[in-house]
Amino acid sequence: MYLDAAKKQEIFSKYGKSNTDTGSVESQVALFSYRIARLTEHMKLNRKDYSTERALTMLVGKRRALLTYLKDRDINRYRAIVKELGLRK
Repeated sequence: MYLDAAKKQEIFSKYGKSNTDTGSVESQVALFSYRIARLTEHMKLNRKDYSTERALTMLVGKRRALLTYLKDRDINRYRAIVKELGLRK
């Protein structure tokens, strides 16, 4: 499995406030970005996998909604996470 508990702990400790901080917007965006990157690689090899394509589209929408929420609440945190993850140009 590509996303085990150890990898989640690593993502949460790096982008969240602690190892158990699974609810902060930054940690959720980082986790979604990791999953999106993995699904994108899968879609490059399996172009006709439409269920994965739908899951990928839904994840991108969830990440976009979280980023919009963060942008409305705290623009500095938004800019920091976008820069750290390299989501924009």
